[in-house]
Amino acid sequence: MADSDYIKILRNLIQTWENEVIEFKEANDNFPTSDIGKYFSALSNEANLKKKEHAWLVFGVHNKTRKIVGTDYRLESERLQGLKMQISQNTEPTVTFRNIHEVFTDGLRVILFEIPSAPIGIPISWNGHYYSRSGESLVSLGLNKLDEIRKQTAASDWTAKVVDEARLEHLDPDAIEKAREAYGEKYSNRFSESEIKKWSVPVFLDRARLTIAGKITRTTLILLGKKESSHFLLPYPAQITWKLVDKERAYEHFAPPFLLSTSELYQKIRNYQIRILPENSLIPVEVSKYKQRVILEALHNCIAHQDYTKNSRIIVTEYADKLSFENVGSFYEGNPEDYIAGTKTPHSYRNSFLAQAMAELKMIDTLGYGIHEMNTEQAKRFFPLPDYDLSEPGVVKVSIYGKIFDPAYSNLLIQNPDLALEDIIALDRVQKKLPLTDEMIKRLRNAQLIEGRKPNFHISLKVAKVTDKKVDYVISRPQDDDYYAKLILDYLKSFGKATRQEINELLLKKLSDTFDDLQKDNKVKNLLTKLRRSGKIVNEGSRTSPVWKLAERNFKKK
Repeated sequence: MADSDYIKILRNLIQTWENEVIEFKEANDNFPTSDIGKYFSALSNEANLKKKEHAWLVFGVHNKTRKIVGTDYRLESERLQGLKMQISQNTEPTVTFRNIHEVFTDGLRVILFEIPSAPIGIPISWNGHYYSRSGESLVSLGLNKLDEIRKQTAASDWTAKVVDEARLEHLDPDAIEKAREAYGEKYSNRFSESEIKKWSVPVFLDRARLTIAGKITRTTLILLGKKESSHFLLPYPAQITWKLVDKERAYEHFAPPFLLSTSELYQKIRNYQIRILPENSLIPVEVSKYKQRVILEALHNCIAHQDYTKNSRIIVTEYADKLSFENVGSFYEGNPEDYIAGTKTPHSYRNSFLAQAMAELKMIDTLGYGIHEMNTEQAKRFFPLPDYDLSEPGVVKVSIYGKIFDPAYSNLLIQNPDLALEDIIALDRVQKKLPLTDEMIKRLRNAQLIEGRKPNFHISLKVAKVTDKKVDYVISRPQDDDYYAKLILDYLKSFGKATRQEINELLLKKLSDTFDDLQKDNKVKNLLTKLRRSGKIVNEGSRTSPVWKLAERNFKKK
């Protein structure tokens, strides 16, 4: 909108002033950011209760007379817009101004802060405290108003429904303790670890927003419920299925408590180091095939946004070069591209109660910012960015890549660590042979990052400085040792014993092709030695002709 449009908005706000969703301040340059945060929380919550899309904080207007007096608050545009980041760092869930508008009328400067309404069912806090308005006064959000907001999801939110038959004994004790730890980390500036431990289980569950007035909800059971308590969620199957689709095939179903089982699923995924050798460097850059934070962010987003009324499981498929995460439920608001920059916050959520509880337990860092986080993490590791597939109606699929597509892209990111995310997004489209907008083409051409003619662009080899030896895959991390060790133990459990030749046949074809024969032989030898020293296997043959079997105590456990 033009400045004249915002001047009209300003005049209208002054003429039709509503105390609870509009606040006027004269505000000089020393106006405390902490007070702005309190007003943000109060006005956002009041807008929710008044069913308004947004509220307004206006600087440069006298609060009593409502006369325009002007303001010198943050005269520099960069400082003014920087307030968005400061607000987002201390609100919960993470949210900030929809827009900050600077207008001039009769030579006087006025700032209009456009504050989004709190999402349905989720009140907004500032530094851990909830605020509201009482007439023109700033006050704490009372219990009545707090309950009014939180109960907004009860009728329509599947995850907020109370399960009357469920009791505390239906929850997993380990999951509850893990939840306490996560909650303590999130609010370490407010509560000591010893204080949180003193809370009874019902008190903790209420404070972590997992229960409603002490009553167990579907959210409680999804995140903390015992596996055998999943029947309370029927007909929802309460499963996350992991499938391996490669030379070997495997699958496993994971049940609640999802707070714990998502980490167990992560351990199933084959993860190793990828070595990238930049131009004119003898020291390679090593990154893991997958970043744990990215995988869990994608998986937790599936849990948070699944349409549970469709009674479908979440599916994670592991291919040789990527992971695919699939959940039922169309994109609830907007599309994936809207969230990449990290500036959009949805007005509402399909599963508000569940999403808020997951935020309390640090399963979701920030509501509405997961896509941005996954993109930035992949870019930091010089990998292709995630792809979203919405082609199947009612299903959302996201692919996380564990393979270098174009070494020029990775080398360019290594050599240009300050590259803007919007340029990285455009370069990612170049390497994937996807169409570019005219604005993308102009930016990349001006920065001399691409060459070629439309539509056949490629990343500039001069900038990326690509050599012939670009990417090397190396298996060398403890997690991979665990994977191969498990194969050995499973084999011995199935067949009772194995010679070294049989173990070689089991493992050698699965080791990286970058290993020579001697390295592969040493790898297997080290694995067997590690298992023997840990007491898991014993050699019943000779040193030169070993015959391996499970150790007696280990066999009994099995």
